[in-house]
Amino acid sequence: MQQEHKPQVDVVLLSLVVCLFLFSLLAIYSGSGQYVEGDLFYFAKRQAIWYIVGLLIMAAAASFDYELLDRLTFWLYLAGVGMLLLVHFVGLSKKGSQRWLDLGVFELQPSEFMKIFLILVLASQLSKLGTDRISLKASISVTLKVLGIALVPFALILVQPDLGSALIMAVIASVMIFASSISWKMLTMLLTGAVSLAGGFIYMYANHLDILTKVFKPHQLGRIYGWLNPIESGSDYGYQLKQAMMGIGSGQLTGSGFTQGTQVQNGSVPEVHTDFIFAVVGEEFGFIGSALLLCIYFLLIYRIIIISLKANNLFGVYICVGTVGLLMFQVFQNIAMTIGLMPITGVALPFMSYGGSSLMTNMLALGLVFSVQMRSRRYMFGH
Repeated sequence: MQQEHKPQVDVVLLSLVVCLFLFSLLAIYSGSGQYVEGDLFYFAKRQAIWYIVGLLIMAAAASFDYELLDRLTFWLYLAGVGMLLLVHFVGLSKKGSQRWLDLGVFELQPSEFMKIFLILVLASQLSKLGTDRISLKASISVTLKVLGIALVPFALILVQPDLGSALIMAVIASVMIFASSISWKMLTMLLTGAVSLAGGFIYMYANHLDILTKVFKPHQLGRIYGWLNPIESGSDYGYQLKQAMMGIGSGQLTGSGFTQGTQVQNGSVPEVHTDFIFAVVGEEFGFIGSALLLCIYFLLIYRIIIISLKANNLFGVYICVGTVGLLMFQVFQNIAMTIGLMPITGVALPFMSYGGSSLMTNMLALGLVFSVQMRSRRYMFGH
């Protein structure tokens, strides 16, 4: 009699999540001291609670057979779009953005769920293509379908406005398309189009700024001003970036020490325990601490890629690919905006920034990856 396969959890991936959990608590405790009076552990304790809830969500997702979701992806997608439409008409507004649904007991942010739903529906659609390259003609219809699916939540989230989450939707779709079996010619055309779009924006900014002011809102242009000229810019975004870069630069090799960062502790960096948590790492733990954090992220993404290569089916492969796109962009965008390489978009640093919504989403995505890993029986590409 053949012995029944017993699912084994990827200990390395789980250990990396625990390392990020501990790293997050240290950074949040240090960075949130300026915001609390009395209980210095207020934000750290709340983050720990969210992490425990997130781990339970991850465990629940891991125990669920991901293959059963294949038939539900379209309905989940429609549910997500429906919630985004509700936000547009009856959503709760905070700080100039309308992103939440007030459910009485708690506030729901549908854009976070939509990230997972988009991964699932695109994984279902692209897995039907198989592993062999399809023709250019077939690639056009597939690409238009994928872009159409992604465009709906992208537009609904962009008008909230939530540029960071909208960009995450675009990146998820792009990464999954480029990992699919569509024609190389189609991939080249898409890449050329993206580069041309970026080049066109730079040209308009340099030569026709008056036109951009009619297309983009003042706060959106303020982010660009603050990014390109953080020293001269008087905007909040320019101030944030300037102070964060000063803090990170002062950390040098080993950092100023835990809770000893001047920029962090005197409140010079706004939102330092949320969007600008990397400034805490850079100033207080220095280059060594920052490099260690980047290594943890690299290993996390590497493990997910390895799991994708061992998945039983293409649906599982694309779930992992979408999760890689979700996490990789957040890490890159958050750290890049903190050191001045990208505009400030409000994207949280995965598993590090204080807050429950983004953490729950990332934990759910990892839970699906664990579900794929625990049900893998063989290598898909080789033996």
